[in-house]
Amino acid sequence: MKNILLPTDFSANAWNAARYAIELFENEACNFYVLNTYTPHIAHSRFMAANVSDGQIENLARRQSEEGLTNFISGIQAQFQNPKHKFTAISSFSMLVDEIREVVDDYNIDLVIAGTKGASSLDEVFMGSNTVRIIKAVKRCPVLAVPQHFKFKTPDEIAFATDFNRFYTESELKPLLDMALTFNAVIRIVHVQHKISALTELQKFNLGMLRKYLNGVEHYVHTVSELNSISKTLEVFSNELDIHLLAMLHYQHSYMENITRELVVKRVAFHTQIPLLVIPELGMCSSLKSRKEESSLVSE
Repeated sequence: MKNILLPTDFSANAWNAARYAIELFENEACNFYVLNTYTPHIAHSRFMAANVSDGQIENLARRQSEEGLTNFISGIQAQFQNPKHKFTAISSFSMLVDEIREVVDDYNIDLVIAGTKGASSLDEVFMGSNTVRIIKAVKRCPVLAVPQHFKFKTPDEIAFATDFNRFYTESELKPLLDMALTFNAVIRIVHVQHKISALTELQKFNLGMLRKYLNGVEHYVHTVSELNSISKTLEVFSNELDIHLLAMLHYQHSYMENITRELVVKRVAFHTQIPLLVIPELGMCSSLKSRKEESSLVSE
């Protein structure tokens, strides 16, 4: 049974992400944990005009959070009557990212699915600042970011963006493989080329290992020239090939990290219109082990 975390602020984009999650896992048994957090700062600003004490403010905020979760889950269950899906409400007087990290650990979460509301200011140059913080903070499971206006489509075309500069472990690729196998999807490995040049021996080795891991899945390799930025290139690629899900590993110097940086520097938004699956790298020990394995294999 999958354990899925759905953070919500009761907004339209959070509702859309929940709808997507339920349709995505329609045929799988799932525990959905619906999380809402409220903080001292937000609670105080919301009720300060009522001239109430801090304790009363917290009680009012808690009641609003709990009622909101009850209504949110009731709405989902009324629209999607799936006996395979169970829902648990979690209301917490905490900071969102801190609580998500705790819930991921405490409930053995397999996937976090968050709605994105797009860029409306410098603080939200990439899918909304909360989504960015979640992606950066969650290290134990993937995060799936769902655009606010995206209507569910079966992900039978998945793009996996990578530069082949890092050794892939089978555990890291498992979320990608699971998606492909579940939906009988084609994986489009896309390499964004900054300038025309042949792959290095290391890149060739990593590509070979990647294809070995994907042996049981139909997959193709696409090398595309960069168009102004990595983010713009991936947008164009996804549109042209009718991609339904974009996946990336998140590690130092990865496409994911580079995209986040370039969006801040260039003051532009990543206008992806499809869900983005961000897969974290393994822990430090596993990463060191992978690099040692990589070095020994390359030298053979």
